[in-house]
Amino acid sequence: MFRKPGMGEEVRLRMPRQGEILGIVMELHGGSRMMVHCADGKDRMARIPGRIRNRIWVKENDYVLIVPWSVEGDAKADIAYRYTAAQAEALRHKGVIKTQF
Repeated sequence: MFRKPGMGEEVRLRMPRQGEILGIVMELHGGSRMMVHCADGKDRMARIPGRIRNRIWVKENDYVLIVPWSVEGDAKADIAYRYTAAQAEALRHKGVIKTQF
């Protein structure tokens, strides 16, 4: 849980589930594709699936949750969630995000 700045209420924080990996967006390649550096040390080409393409806006240096593909999982993945700056700071405070992967 973390508190929104200026608000008194606590909000649940989306934690990585089984099969999901935390990553940071390094480069945007267009067409909803981007290069993500993952917490396991690998760089993957990630895409935003159609079901959430119009709901999230991903920029460079954003923290994201990715789901590696079952085929070519070391090279490709789908983006499952994007953290806001406040959520990323709360994850860093909890120790989920290390300073560098």
